Amino acid sequence: MLQPDYVVHGDDWVNGVQQQTRQRVIEVLKEWGGELVEVPYTGGISSTGIQQAIREAGTTPDQRLKRLRRILSVKPCMRVMEAHNGLSGMIVENTRYTGASGTAQEFDAMWISSLTGSMVKGKPDIEAVDITSRLQTLNEILEVTTKPLIFDGDTGGKTEHFVFTVRTLERLGVSAIVIEDKTGLKRNSLLDEQSSQEQESIEAFCDKIKAGKKNCVTADFMIIARIESLVLGRPIEEALVRARAYIEAGVDGILIHSKLADPSEILQFAKLFQELPDRVPLVAVPTTYNELTWMQLQDAGFNMVVYANHLLRSAYPAMLATAETILKNNRTLEAEASLISIKNLFGLIPANYD
Repeated sequence: MLQPDYVVHGDDWVNGVQQQTRQRVIEVLKEWGGELVEVPYTGGISSTGIQQAIREAGTTPDQRLKRLRRILSVKPCMRVMEAHNGLSGMIVENTRYTGASGTAQEFDAMWISSLTGSMVKGKPDIEAVDITSRLQTLNEILEVTTKPLIFDGDTGGKTEHFVFTVRTLERLGVSAIVIEDKTGLKRNSLLDEQSSQEQESIEAFCDKIKAGKKNCVTADFMIIARIESLVLGRPIEEALVRARAYIEAGVDGILIHSKLADPSEILQFAKLFQELPDRVPLVAVPTTYNELTWMQLQDAGFNMVVYANHLLRSAYPAMLATAETILKNNRTLEAEASLISIKNLFGLIPANYD
């Protein structure tokens, strides 16, 4: 629309996740003879080093709250991993992988899952764990981490209660809450049987969004709407109608959910979503359609990918195997090969070095 003569950008996007964006800029500028000016990136600046500095110095609720929007503004697609207690939060905080290209990858934020939060307490995922209990877990994670937190808020409860949840989370420094457009007794979306699950009316869910946004103290806290239409077997067109309505109501992001292993409907929704005149960040939870890579989801138009339950799911088989091994052998020797050493266990917590 503006057709600038020059676009100025740091040369850090020559390689990496923004390569495709750079190429699109070059192609569009050619249409009117515009020029891309690339400024050499400042040397000696390491995002990993910055993250380490933040971890060492700690963070405040205000600083943490703002970081999710900041990351979304500069990164095409975020990686978000589930955490269900302080230790799993530390794993999300500190885990990084450096591939053959030399580029380090890490998780950008944490997902405080309703499912895993319920399971670690031995309860079904039907909103049986009250908000007070979940806030206790949340505080354990807040205390030992610095990355942004996204709170899985189930249905959000009654609108009158939801506004207080928003205020509480915002005060603690949580960056976002996700609420799903279900009503009645909640059933987990990945269960095969969903016939008894009801979807909230568009009008009522929009009223809940508006009430939540009205009670936000800052412009930084995000409310993300999770659309359950595809889970309930309804058409993509209906999901898009809901997406448009929720965006008009002021929501800060859309999470489109699916329980199918075939990713076709998710990809089709994402394609049509890009055509909406007013868009917000789009979120994927690829628990079932796990063949898609993070990069494929980014290319499809998703701005955030949430791995919503994988740390707990990996922990349970390991703990079960250890328990069975000890019973089988009447000692722990055989189990030790699969365990972290006591020395390294103490090393996880700096205060234990003494």
